[in-house]
Formats: sequence, structure tokens, C-alpha cells
Amino acid sequence: MGTLLKKPLKLALVQLATGPDKTANLSRARSRVLEAAQKGASLIVLPECFNSPYGCQYFPKYAETLLPSPPSKEKSPSFHALSDLAREAKAYLLGGSIPEYQTSSEKYFNTSLMFNPSGELIATHRKVHLFDIDIPGKITFKESEILSPGNKVTLVDLPEYGKIGIAICYDIRFPELAMIAARKQCFLLLYPGAFNLTTGALHWSLQARARAMDNQLYVGLCSPARDMVASYNAWGHSMVVDPNAAVMTEAGESEEVVYADLDGDKIEEVRKGIPLSGQRRFDVYPDVSEGKIKFEE
Repeated sequence: MGTLLKKPLKLALVQLATGPDKTANLSRARSRVLEAAQKGASLIVLPECFNSPYGCQYFPKYAETLLPSPPSKEKSPSFHALSDLAREAKAYLLGGSIPEYQTSSEKYFNTSLMFNPSGELIATHRKVHLFDIDIPGKITFKESEILSPGNKVTLVDLPEYGKIGIAICYDIRFPELAMIAARKQCFLLLYPGAFNLTTGALHWSLQARARAMDNQLYVGLCSPARDMVASYNAWGHSMVVDPNAAVMTEAGESEEVVYADLDGDKIEEVRKGIPLSGQRRFDVYPDVSEGKIKFEE
């Protein structure tokens, strides 16, 4: 068996249809996560902003206070829903992301929470790179009008399996995060993300395959389902890509759960055939995985 991934793992991406009712979103997420667990998934991923609509106008209304941790159920119903759900599913659960409000700084964040099968919080990732774009005639969006960025690289150890890297949506466009994760011995990169109809058509699949190809590991992108009635239209097409940059599974546009069986031997096979790790020239250019890297906020 491959050394990075200690034993085979079934990954599930829940391409969830979300709406304005947070309670209904949490209930829908619960149903789909339990469905994935029943089908044998041991690592289950929800999409970006799975508990709310996506948009700057929604972040303050739907934001929850996560610190000090653990928060009360009143301050963060989503935190407790995810914790209970991971325990019920007996699976690792990456709760996509939720809008977070930090009372001490009076700042908002786009925050991902990961729980182990015992329902314990094992990682928190705040979106590092904010989605500020302006494509004339297509889309203008500026998360920084409301949100503040996170300030760390997030790597998580799943003791039975190995290490994974977590980031959110626009973070995927910055390959440094993926390169650091790969060189810190991660076998998988997970990106809950809500690309839109413009950026999704251009770069969704390309980014997933590029990160997998450059780093020779598995990549999972989990989108909300597409809703053409909503103010923001997510691309959909949640997918898992293997270490050779081949698409293993891909959702359509509507709500569904897609699965992939990850095997450490595949990583070893790809890296043996194209041995990039031994061919890098750190005498010519720097190794981004060394030096000053922030692993804590």
C-alpha cells in the first residue's frame, strides 16, 4: 500500500442544493451526508456556504460565532449540526464552509470546519484568498467588501489514512497552498467551492486537474448545486481527480452525491513513472514548502 495514503478511502462529495432557510439547509445536508455514509464513505465533503445562500449581501445575516470554541448552539447551530452529524455518520466530515463572525475583531470570514468520526473539531480553515474579480460584461464580485481573509495553511492528519490539505474555492487559484500540502506529505487536497457560470466554464475542471498534475495527488472540488433562481449561480460539477490528473467522477448541475475510491498505490505508481520530486531544482528556485509558512492564525 502507498505510504502517503495508509489504506483505501471512499470519498464522497455532496453537491447540495441550498436556499434561504438555514434550518432546511442543515436538514438537507444531514440527509445527504447520512446517505453517503450508508454507501461506505469515510470522508464526506459539503460545499462552500452550504448553510446559506452565497453572496456578500447574505454573509452578515447567516454568520455564526465560532469562538471561543466550542460555541453554544445558539451562537453556532451549524457547528453543532456538523459535530452531531459526523458522530452519527461515523465519518470524517468537512463542513464545506459557513459565514463566520468574530466578535473580538468584528470581522466576517468564510470558514470551513472539519470534524472526526467522534464529532470532535479537528481543523478550521478561513478562506485565505478572497474572491475579488471583475470580468467585463460577465461578473463582478468582491468578497472583501464584507469578508476578511484567513491567515494560514491548513493541513489535517487523519490518523487511519494520512494527511490532507483544506482550502476554499478561490484558494485553488494559488498553487502555493497545494505545493506546500503536497510537500508536507498530503495525499488529498479538498476545496469546497462555488465557482460561477463564467469562471466555472473557464477554469473549474482545469484548476482541479492542474493541482493534481503538478502535485501528483488526489484533488476534490465540492460545489453547491446550480440554482438559476438564486442571485448567484454556482457551476456545480463537483469532481474528484486522481494523481495523474484524470477525472474519476464528476457531478452534473443538480443536487447529487458523487463518490471516488482513493488508493495510495495510485499515488506511488504516478510518482514512480514521472518522478518529479527527485527532479526539482531547489538550487535554481526556492522550495515554497520551506521557510516562513503560517500554520496558525
